Amino acid sequence: MTQFLVLSIAYLLGSFPTALLVSRRLAGADIRRLGDANMGARNITHTFGFKYGLLVACIDIAKGAMAVLAARTLGLGLGWQIAAACAAILGHDFPLFAGFKGGQGLATLTGTLLALAPLETLGGFLVYGLLYAAVRSSNIAAAAGMGLQVLGMVLFKEPWPVILFAVAANLFIPVKKLIDSPRRNQIRQA
Repeated sequence: MTQFLVLSIAYLLGSFPTALLVSRRLAGADIRRLGDANMGARNITHTFGFKYGLLVACIDIAKGAMAVLAARTLGLGLGWQIAAACAAILGHDFPLFAGFKGGQGLATLTGTLLALAPLETLGGFLVYGLLYAAVRSSNIAAAAGMGLQVLGMVLFKEPWPVILFAVAANLFIPVKKLIDSPRRNQIRQA
């Protein structure tokens, strides 16, 4: 029963549509119809500015971390903590409160990994920040940061389930981008 409750809470946390609420508050508009049509911090940053993007990123990171920490606090093992992480990411990507049309989950994934492997995640985040400042490409910076994060997990001997989760969840981001492509292209052409 506790496991089902934690997974439900994790999914509902992930479903909190931070970017959508911010865009509606600032412009009375749906962020999924603005910019690159993604419901996430990067699109909020490009559309409304850095401080609003940072706000969305921080809340989305917190959603992921809280899901894992809820499972841990209730005494659930690593497998259930990872399941809670997956539920939070799925909630963000397919949110109940936004018609199941969400973002790609990078910030929420970052939060889950901050709770599961904090040192490596902070290292990956640092690489992301430095590289983004240098090249101004979120995709390149994220790929490098995530790659070094996983390498750090291997070198620092994190449990294999955490490493496999990190790899699989990172690989799901471009898959989600492909899933969203028809909707995003339709919005851009309108």
